[in-house]
Amino acid sequence: MTSNLLRKVLFCFSYHPKDYTLKRKEFLQLSAMNVGAIMIPRFMQAGKQIDESALLNDGIDVKVKKELSDTALNAAKSKGATYTDVRIGRYLNQFVITRDKRVQNVANTESFGVGIRVIANGCWGFSATNEVTKDGVAKCAERAVAVAKANSKIKANVVNLVPQKGYGQVSWKTPIEVNAFTVPVKDKVDLLLKVNDLAVQGGASFINAAILAVNEQKYFASSDGSYIDQDIHRIYPTFTVTGVDKASGKFTTRASFSSPVGMGYEYLTPSDSEKVKGIVTRYKDRYDIIEDVKAATEDVKQKLTAPSVEPGKYDLVLDPSHLWLTIHESVAHPTELDRVLGYEANYAGTSFLTLDKLKSGNFKFGSDIVNIKADKLQKGSLGAVGYDDEGVGTKEWDIIKNGVLVNFQAIRDQAHILGLKESQGCCYAQSWADVQFQRMPNISLLPGKEKKSVDDIIRGVEKGIYIIGNGSFSIDQQRYNFQFGGQTFYEIKNGKITGMLKDVAYQANTQEFWNSCSAIADKSDYRLGGAFNDGKGQPGQSNAVSHGCATTRFNGVNVINTARKI
Repeated sequence: MTSNLLRKVLFCFSYHPKDYTLKRKEFLQLSAMNVGAIMIPRFMQAGKQIDESALLNDGIDVKVKKELSDTALNAAKSKGATYTDVRIGRYLNQFVITRDKRVQNVANTESFGVGIRVIANGCWGFSATNEVTKDGVAKCAERAVAVAKANSKIKANVVNLVPQKGYGQVSWKTPIEVNAFTVPVKDKVDLLLKVNDLAVQGGASFINAAILAVNEQKYFASSDGSYIDQDIHRIYPTFTVTGVDKASGKFTTRASFSSPVGMGYEYLTPSDSEKVKGIVTRYKDRYDIIEDVKAATEDVKQKLTAPSVEPGKYDLVLDPSHLWLTIHESVAHPTELDRVLGYEANYAGTSFLTLDKLKSGNFKFGSDIVNIKADKLQKGSLGAVGYDDEGVGTKEWDIIKNGVLVNFQAIRDQAHILGLKESQGCCYAQSWADVQFQRMPNISLLPGKEKKSVDDIIRGVEKGIYIIGNGSFSIDQQRYNFQFGGQTFYEIKNGKITGMLKDVAYQANTQEFWNSCSAIADKSDYRLGGAFNDGKGQPGQSNAVSHGCATTRFNGVNVINTARKI
């Protein structure tokens, strides 16, 4: 059993809260919401409820954070730790939820505390506390060392960390223009109710709409000599329009074409230059929620009356608002090294990819034009940070190059397995109370090198389907066989879009699918999609991650009809 597996299986989580409880009323408000298709991530429900104005209060001064960190580092060392890292975290969340003409919930939460990870006797130990005082962090550090020493009694291998230089005192901030928390809740409510009203006036039967905002104020210190202060922002405006055919009782939905982003409230400022025109309008770095809800309401009407797809083989033209999810499930998850090694299996399985496939140097994951990179750098992406939760400066690296598997995703205690001399900087914990582990960075399909528009791609298709927006999906426990739906579907005949279809899903296996990739639009069509709450691990943790791509064609993919017959 390796040290990493020992960490995942045997980690004795030590958490000593002080006054860290929700009142019953607060708990019911947070946990008993019925918000239809809009799900609130577990990490956003953690912490205590606070007044809206408190979201803008300053946290403790960075000098105090350093003093607390040094106290913890010294306490751990005095008890025998050979390595220590300290994460002081203040996590602020706001969600505003509406349905039709009603506000269903408004909540502002704050979670504040310290997580301390150590190596002692060659094993990991972890402890967390929200008693953020010198005495509190010293005791927490001592508990972490005690946990590590207890684990060491059954260790098979010692933790092997690749070296990491200390950065000294540094900082990083998400480059936002408008802090979402400076926009009053009333303004957000007014916007969402306007969105809902437009949908209902346009003929929608129901609509849910929400704005979710996150601010992570994270301070990292380690015995390597790093003191890193980061201020990270994310936002996700979203809605789902539902239309019901009263005669038949059938219903359909269309979700927003927004993306969760690593930006501020400026994302909700419409800009024509950030719109992608076509059969429907899609969006880049600015989102027009009013325009989109009007289009969604019309789409729902069309979907109710659209012809049902004929099953068979089709060439698929996949918009980035759809393809990001296929990338996420069939490329990003199976290239996580802990899944490859079998350490991560309880949550969504392991991986069909194995070390021998990587070491062969010629495993043909996709066609020659498939180039996929990992990064935590892209501006506006959910994964963009300056440093990961092990104090490693973020970077980019190839995962698939010219169709060939060339790398996985690895952190400090995994890098030696791949023969790497440094971590790839993709370690993350959803809060101070959770231990950090390997989490997916942004994983993106690079755009085509030749000038090629979406229209150019469609013109080359004789029999195909153009899919926009992500829908339901299913993938097996090794991330190999899968099925994906979408939001809207358009039939392509002889190079032209002829109309909308419904009941579409496609099936393939990962290697077959990516080897059928025959065309990718150029960088002018490149856009980010993403998951605001990607789950992994047990106990489960949530991570936010983006996936970029341009519109892409896949040849001869099996399409099924998903209509339910009663």
